[in-house]
Amino acid sequence: MIKIDELREGFGSFWGSVSEGWDRMRHTAAGALTRFKPNEETRLPERAQIDDPLHFPGQSWSMLGSDVYEDEQRLVVRIEAPGMEKDNFAIEISGDTLVVRGEKRFEHEETQGRWRVLQCAYGSFQRTVPLPASVRSDEAKASYRNGVLKVELHKVQPSQPASVNIKVD
Repeated sequence: MIKIDELREGFGSFWGSVSEGWDRMRHTAAGALTRFKPNEETRLPERAQIDDPLHFPGQSWSMLGSDVYEDEQRLVVRIEAPGMEKDNFAIEISGDTLVVRGEKRFEHEETQGRWRVLQCAYGSFQRTVPLPASVRSDEAKASYRNGVLKVELHKVQPSQPASVNIKVD
């Protein structure tokens, strides 16, 4: 028969593992998590127009996949932001950080036959990307194609990737 202390210890160990895993995941994904916030220009539908009881348009989190590529001369930041137009982005370099702001707006489609199509707005977002090297902000270039925003930043001081041999004992 299991004693209550053994049960408590087992549950405590389980809860500690879950908590540690959650903290690790939250820390790892913190740069990719983005909260979309609706504002006056978002044109969200009224709550009565949405037939999904679990949909809360003002409480939306999403992952904006991104990566940073570095070579000797430049940094390239790619952010996946499908369904937007290039004019919906505001890009800023602040110190050693790239800040990308944008807004996705609601587009309503009508009922046709037995189908009702309703697209949801995400609202405005901000994504902050720490830059691993100093860049020349006046030479930055950005492009948006096929749902991917690409920002090219030239380094202040070109560098070679460090190569170090490590002896195994």
